[in-house]
Amino acid sequence: MKSKIALFLASMALAMTPFVSAQQTLPVVTTYKSPTCGCCSDWVKHMEENGFTVKVHNAQDMGKYKQMANIPYGAGSCHTSFVGDYAVEGHVPASDVLKMLTEKPDFRGLTVSGMPMGSPGMEYGDRKDPYTTFAYQEDGSIKLFMSH
Repeated sequence: MKSKIALFLASMALAMTPFVSAQQTLPVVTTYKSPTCGCCSDWVKHMEENGFTVKVHNAQDMGKYKQMANIPYGAGSCHTSFVGDYAVEGHVPASDVLKMLTEKPDFRGLTVSGMPMGSPGMEYGDRKDPYTTFAYQEDGSIKLFMSH
């Protein structure tokens, strides 16, 4: 009987041992957004719910951050973020950011142009419009990264 109790207690201790979370190994996401943008705040929540730590900076002049990120003309959105060596523009899903950080591709960053309904931070009921996450280079060239 004592061995069964010991085995039970050992299994409970193992079950209660905290595992190393993804948040402890993921780089911090630094996000610049308008102070009044609700969908930007919702995207930040999406990232946090997926294990990222996000440092938010409210900014009046978003243009300078988009320029720092080398966002291609026409590929912008409402907020600009930096994570590791990459830029992330707009409502990019956390899964795409994680894929980028894991694979470490040779490009400048990711962008979801505009504000597509159903993308992270742009949820509205059951509506989910198809959208694309693009990878882009410093020279402004873009290519398909993921379709949603």
